[in-house]
Amino acid sequence: MEFLETSEGQLYIGVAVGLIAVSAAAYFLFSSKKPKVCLDPEKFKEFKLVKRTQLSHNVAKFKFALPTATSVLGLPIGQHISCRGKDSLGEEVIKPYTPTTLDSDVGYFELVIKMYPQGRMSHHFREMCEGDYLAVKGPKGRFKYQPGQVRAFGMLAGGSGITPMFQVTRAILENPNDKTKVHLIYANVTYEDILLKEQLDSLATNYSDRFKIYYVLNQPPEVWNEGVGFVSKEMIQTHCPAPAADIQILRCGPPPMNKAMAAHLEALGYAPEMQFQF
Repeated sequence: MEFLETSEGQLYIGVAVGLIAVSAAAYFLFSSKKPKVCLDPEKFKEFKLVKRTQLSHNVAKFKFALPTATSVLGLPIGQHISCRGKDSLGEEVIKPYTPTTLDSDVGYFELVIKMYPQGRMSHHFREMCEGDYLAVKGPKGRFKYQPGQVRAFGMLAGGSGITPMFQVTRAILENPNDKTKVHLIYANVTYEDILLKEQLDSLATNYSDRFKIYYVLNQPPEVWNEGVGFVSKEMIQTHCPAPAADIQILRCGPPPMNKAMAAHLEALGYAPEMQFQF
C-alpha cells in the first residue's frame, strides 16, 4: 500500500512537472513569435536605411530595416512618426511623417518623401545614403481609426498630404472585415507631382466597389479627363459622400488648401464633428 501511494504521488508530480514544462515551452514559442513593436513614444530610436529609390527629380522612397524580420513599427492607423535630422546649417530639425507601410509589412517601414529646395528636413533626406540611420520617435497624432467607425470617408489631399490618406485607405481595403468606402480627391500642380499614383490606381482597380479616386491638377497635360484647377465645392459635392452622421471627411495638404477646404466643407453643410485635419 505504501508503495502504491508513493508511486501514485510520484506519478502526479511527474504529470504536473510535465504540464508545467509544456506550458512554459508553449509560452516561449508563442511569445517569441509575437511581433516586436519598435516605436518608443518617449525617445528616438535609430533605423538603418537599406534601400533608397528615386521616384522623380524631387521624390524618393526610403526603406528602413527594423531589428528583426518579424518586427513591426507599431504605428496605429492614421498616426505618424517624428523624424529627427540636420538641416543645411547642421542644426537639428524634427518633422512629422506618415509611413506608407502598415504593421502588416513586417521587418521594415517605408517613407515616401518629397524634398523641397528650402525644406530643412528635406535637406537631411536628400543627403541620406543607404547604410545611414534615421532617428524616429512615436506614435504621434490625434486620429485613431477603428474598422467600421464610419460608413464612408471623403478624403481631400494635396501634394505630400496623400501619405496619411494612403495609409488609412490601405488599412481599410486590405481588411476583409472592414466594409468602409473611401472617396479620395487628390490635388497636385502637375501630373509629375502625383505621389504613389501607381499604388493608388492599383487599389482603385482591385477594390473598385469600395475605393474611388479623382485627381485634380492645376497644370494638367494636354490630354486630361479629370479635375482642373483647385478643388472646388462642386468637386467635393460630386466626389465625396454627402454630409451625414456616419461619414467623415479627412483633409491634409498645404495650409492654403486646408483653409479653402474648411470653408468649402462648412458651406456644403459638413459639421465640425464630420471633419478631421491631419
